[in-house]
Amino acid sequence: MDKFITRANIDHCLDLLKARDTPDETRATITRILIEEERKLGHEREQLEFAENRARACRERTERQRRLTDSLEPGSLERRQAESLLVSFEWLARFIEGTTNQMRRKVNCGQL
Repeated sequence: MDKFITRANIDHCLDLLKARDTPDETRATITRILIEEERKLGHEREQLEFAENRARACRERTERQRRLTDSLEPGSLERRQAESLLVSFEWLARFIEGTTNQMRRKVNCGQL
């Protein structure tokens, strides 16, 4: 049950971080909570698969947003909004990928 709650918390944090209107102060707090939740799962080998799935989903979402952004008229309000959201998605993808890489290194070194 604890794993389910932790995973749900992680998904909720990721949803909040995807929003383009999340203030920087709130984003920092959510990031700290996300790190704490990831650490709860980081002690189990099976969680690497969970993290890899999340990283893949973030990369796919970022690529979809990039394609959408590229399809919009340069200089338009829609393009600027899409670019802002793309920046958030790229940051989130890098963060999740970094966390996943740390977990992967631990697994490869037998530390999980």
